[in-house]
Amino acid sequence: MQADFEIEHASGSDKPSYDFIVVANRLPVDRVQGEDGELSWRRSPGGLVTAIAPVMQESDGAWVGWHGATDEELEPFENDGIHLIPVPLEECDLELYYEGFSNSTLWPLYHDVIVPPEFHRTWWDNYKKVNKRFAEATASVAKPGATVWVQDYQLQLVPKLLREARPDLRIGFFNHIPFPSPGIFSQLPWRRQILEGLAGADVVGFQRTADASNFLRCMRRFTDRTVKGSLAIPPASPGESGSTGNICRAEAHPISIDTQQVAELAHDPEIMARAKQIRQELGNPKTIMLGVDRLDYTKGIRHRLKAYGELLADGEIHVGEACMVQVASPSRENVERYQQLKDQVELMVGNLNGEHDTMEHTAIRYLHHSYPLREMIALYLAADIMLVTSLRDGMNLVAKEFVAAHTDDTGMLVLSEFTGAADQLTQAVLVNPHDIDGMKSGIMRALRMDPQDSARRMRRMRRHLRDHDVATWSQTFLSSLAQPLPVDTLV
Repeated sequence: MQADFEIEHASGSDKPSYDFIVVANRLPVDRVQGEDGELSWRRSPGGLVTAIAPVMQESDGAWVGWHGATDEELEPFENDGIHLIPVPLEECDLELYYEGFSNSTLWPLYHDVIVPPEFHRTWWDNYKKVNKRFAEATASVAKPGATVWVQDYQLQLVPKLLREARPDLRIGFFNHIPFPSPGIFSQLPWRRQILEGLAGADVVGFQRTADASNFLRCMRRFTDRTVKGSLAIPPASPGESGSTGNICRAEAHPISIDTQQVAELAHDPEIMARAKQIRQELGNPKTIMLGVDRLDYTKGIRHRLKAYGELLADGEIHVGEACMVQVASPSRENVERYQQLKDQVELMVGNLNGEHDTMEHTAIRYLHHSYPLREMIALYLAADIMLVTSLRDGMNLVAKEFVAAHTDDTGMLVLSEFTGAADQLTQAVLVNPHDIDGMKSGIMRALRMDPQDSARRMRRMRRHLRDHDVATWSQTFLSSLAQPLPVDTLV
């Protein structure tokens, strides 16, 4: 089956071509304006860029993605040793493909329908159009036999489109968010198209083994493919079912952080001094609890605030002795559900502070901002207990950063069992955020834990992060992608 667009191979044109290409919704750069008004590009923070940049620089790689502004077309350019291929998005694409289908259909569906997903055919049509645009941009600059690594739920149709246009490519896909069970995924009107889009990849990576299993169960139930172990095998006549005919392998590859970078920053004298300053600004309480999240309904912020408020009301903790800092980074502010969440969280914070604040101390310091990594490390160091209470989370790297920053073995992590991180950070205090009483008990357990016990737990978790950092994640995935299928799976 051939793609419904024509691609001129880069090797047969004057275009630069690359043997390793990352495809993501966003380019790994942000546009910044200098004091003189001149515009330039700065590498975006984040583990994905840190993990992949060295591989790209070693293999003459390129990154395909949107540059962040609508209704503007840019020529390819280079930044910090990475070749960047901008894909233009119009304002309607941002509304229909990104805010619509990606974040109001797929995001809630893949996060256990915490809020109801919306299904609109106009959103789906635009999602298809934008995915095709990304696939065209990628195929046109890929060398023969190149490796292409597609990232995340916004681009789930790209693997199949690439497979049809360029069967010579080695294609990987990584899903950074959870993948739902067949019972939930069945709600999606375009379930078969999404599954076949993903199955165009040679390897589809997930955060947890359960996510890979859900994907394979959905393949078995909603497509004509046969599932054998970790493989989704196409039917004998693939063209009749929309299959590309390739065998797809599903695997768990949990993402991580740059553990060494976080640890080094934690020893920076300026950051250590800033951590002490933060404690002083909060009135030097005995215990600082910290939450750091995007302002998203999947993060369980309201559940966390409810548990904390009840602990105050019960007299288990007291303002002045304890304080909570909640960082809630702005997120998808044009989406109505997020506007409602912002109002609800701010109302809860206001009520709790109104009931429990004293003249000298505040119960909750609420910060609706985004902060650079150095400030985040200072917050981690200032905090005694990290509260990660996500209702559903692919991984949650904040939990890992907190553990990595506490190189002196202090602190304790209270972690939702519904995060991917709970599979690795098993020495944390694991809680069910839907169980408010259980979460209160978990917080108090962390607060009263024997220092020797907490130090032992933090050491074990940090050891895991040193052995499984973000570089190991990318190397492991790409190594798996490069491996041919075992002969006995093909018969």
